[in-house]
Amino acid sequence: MRIRHVAIVSGLSLVALMSAAPSAFAQQAAAMKYCKADYERLCPGVQPGGGRILGCLKAHKEEISIGCGKALQAMKAKMGG
Repeated sequence: MRIRHVAIVSGLSLVALMSAAPSAFAQQAAAMKYCKADYERLCPGVQPGGGRILGCLKAHKEEISIGCGKALQAMKAKMGG
């Protein structure tokens, strides 16, 4: 009985995680769209990966465009941060 309960809870957790993934991906795609010019202007030598681009944009938060700032805020809110 306990194993069945664990399997059900695990399955429901997986479904919840999978349903959240497309939304998170959409937020990330929006941020990429709205922040591309900011990235090219403010972070030209920064290699993608490991959060380096996001870190660079955060370091230049006073200089990023309004669209990029809003996209990053939406992504942060969606990720629970």
